[in-house]
Amino acid sequence: MVRLTMNAGDPQFFMFTLALVGVVIIIAALLSGLIDRSDVPQVGVFLALGAVLGPAGLRLLDVRLDSPILFVVATLSLTLVLFTDAVSLPMAEVRRHERLAFVVLGPGTVLSALLIALVAWYVLDLPPAAAAILGAALASTDPVMLRSLVRRPGLSDNVRLALRLESGLNDIVLLPVILVALPFLREGGQLVPIDWARLVLDFLLLGPGAGIAVGLLALAALDMIRRKVGVRRDYESLYSLGVAFAAYAAAESVHGSGFLAAFTAGLTIAALDLDLCDCFLEYGETTAEMALLFAFVLFGSSLIWTGFTVLTWPVLLLAVSVVLVRLVAFLAALSTMHLQPKECMLIAWFGPRGLSSLLLILVPVFAGARGSDYLFHVACFVVLFSVVLHGGSLMFLGRRRRPSKLRGAPPATVDAVSIDHPAQETPAGPADDRITIDELGRLRQSGDPVVILDVRSEHSLLDDRRGAGGAIRIPAEHVVRRVAELAIPKNTSLILFCA
Repeated sequence: MVRLTMNAGDPQFFMFTLALVGVVIIIAALLSGLIDRSDVPQVGVFLALGAVLGPAGLRLLDVRLDSPILFVVATLSLTLVLFTDAVSLPMAEVRRHERLAFVVLGPGTVLSALLIALVAWYVLDLPPAAAAILGAALASTDPVMLRSLVRRPGLSDNVRLALRLESGLNDIVLLPVILVALPFLREGGQLVPIDWARLVLDFLLLGPGAGIAVGLLALAALDMIRRKVGVRRDYESLYSLGVAFAAYAAAESVHGSGFLAAFTAGLTIAALDLDLCDCFLEYGETTAEMALLFAFVLFGSSLIWTGFTVLTWPVLLLAVSVVLVRLVAFLAALSTMHLQPKECMLIAWFGPRGLSSLLLILVPVFAGARGSDYLFHVACFVVLFSVVLHGGSLMFLGRRRRPSKLRGAPPATVDAVSIDHPAQETPAGPADDRITIDELGRLRQSGDPVVILDVRSEHSLLDDRRGAGGAIRIPAEHVVRRVAELAIPKNTSLILFCA
């Protein structure tokens, strides 16, 4: 019998860890379509997998708070989440909806954290610093649980954007709260002026400064090598991981916050708008999601179920209050926006707690803060409560039916194509499958049936909504299935718009 409680230097430990990573990736891939169509909470599947492997099941996996693998996986997961959230941020869309972004991240997120902290302080009798940490952690929403919702057809753009912005950026709003409150839980609990100066220097200057420096250097190096010798697209995808980990290491080496550095490095790339290929973003997002799912398996083995060990009426009251507090905070904040009541309710309701909350609450645990174990157990119960409540409600949210045929679809017009790149002026070579504007016009004039499919990534679509008139929007990962559903006649030329 192999357990992950063994010594990290044991060869069996490495072998079993590698096998577990492989199992998570395989199961995630095989069940992705089923989970997408059925709306079964993805995190619930992997928590169940962890339970099967844990002490209550096959007894192959027993991860504890002091397990080395938990520290490594949690650190890597939070680093990747913060970096990919920042680098995939649609800056143009944020500028166009800056008021909505401010309301969601300002009054919405901050007010939620404050109210949750007040409830925790009152019903659990926690010290103010501990209540602030718990409030910040439980105000964080889980991007993995929200991913199936924001990809849902028929969801309004306002709801989609608000949830994406919140799940992508609220961690960086809440993390500084935890970092500032953390010293008050250590021995002594009092900060003298020199301690405050060190706190500001370490977390608010060194961390972001290291992230910006690494981001700028990474952009300069990539741009220079691209222009001189070129970079293979598959290796460009791996580049994102190197930047994220380098930023984290650079900040930690100067006693700054590696998490803040990872976020600011990604934000630097997003702000400067380097011509990154979509595979750069998609690979980072997929890798981060795999790390999160692997972490869910680790938590599901035994750790997350410890939430039931602290279950009391005050803890249950806190869990219910977390859900109600978010409704109050977001409905109040969104009342200043010109949104439909249904949109406001969807944004306010879908604030699932998940791995982001657990990763944030692990920061004081790994720092050895007093009482942090109890905070972790309470957060585990709230996360389980949220997975059941919010994950289950997704299954009852109706989907808009997709058309089975091309009923009256407007013909694609050449003059409606909007491409900012100079590709239409460059003739495609014999090994290039791209088509120019002029070639598309000649194809239309020949009388051959032509259908244009807009397969741009969500990031590209949010950044620039211009496209081909009459084009059919199909996510790139579902092209084959959607083409079959649309019953497009044979011998039709399919033009994929991916600029």
